[in-house]
Amino acid sequence: MASATLLLPARSRFAGRPLPAAFAKALAQADRESSEAGEPGQLRRHFQLIPDHWPVAALTRQLDAGDAAQSSWLRVDPAHIAPDMGGARMLSHGDSLGLTAEDSAQLLPALRPLFGDAGFALDAPRPSRWYLRLPRESKLPAFAAPDEVLGEDLFAHLPEGDLGRRWRALLTETQVVLHNHPWNAMRASLGKPAVNSLWFWGAGALPDFVRTHYRQVKGNEILLRALANAAGVSATTADAEEVDALVDLRHLRDLALVAHEAVQPLLEAVRKRELQSLTLDFEDGAIFHLRRDQRWRFWRKPLATL
Repeated sequence: MASATLLLPARSRFAGRPLPAAFAKALAQADRESSEAGEPGQLRRHFQLIPDHWPVAALTRQLDAGDAAQSSWLRVDPAHIAPDMGGARMLSHGDSLGLTAEDSAQLLPALRPLFGDAGFALDAPRPSRWYLRLPRESKLPAFAAPDEVLGEDLFAHLPEGDLGRRWRALLTETQVVLHNHPWNAMRASLGKPAVNSLWFWGAGALPDFVRTHYRQVKGNEILLRALANAAGVSATTADAEEVDALVDLRHLRDLALVAHEAVQPLLEAVRKRELQSLTLDFEDGAIFHLRRDQRWRFWRKPLATL
């Protein structure tokens, strides 16, 4: 019998909001466990990579262009930074900049010589996702994911040590080129944020294997789609009720919507034995496993909040 797992945002997103009665009762009766918090930890509970590493750039490159094999990859995503008293802060990056193919076509030619002189090829199969192709044996420093940097001091997250020195210098050079590029002046005149920096992250080579027990993965988030693609999992099936499914709801912020539109119909399917189980996986590491036989735990007091 099929099962379903919902990927949900951290419970803090719903802080202080009362739980609908049926949802509160089901959660109180559920089996609970705790696991690693954060997006990588959440996704790694459902996808096994061999070898065990987390090469975001290679995974998304394979989805975007289909040519990730035989090389290592680094995401060099466009970003907008603003100076402040202590240095500079990243205010937006990637998709949030609203870039088009024309933006990439205008900006990339000015940047390619910088990376070409360093021995790296720069391209952008998608306007918001730019890549460097690196030799597979390249030694790289640790890079922070852009979501870790967003809104914070940029310089506190730069790669450290001797390996990081080269990348710190490249970042400074790209910022100079982008700051002086006339295309950014045109974007500013239209009220659009300037692409005045890049952010290096997600380094690594494509895994040999990506595995999951799910036969269907539903969601639009790029890394989830890339993992499903690498695992050979279809995004759609003719009869979704017949397969184990992983459904991404991390974009939702309305607790009532999650409870009534997503969870309640699936709880009803569990009650009717159309689903064997339902798992709620929160990004902060809290996991609730719901099954039909838990209805006998009637002595448990419904949860007041998540």
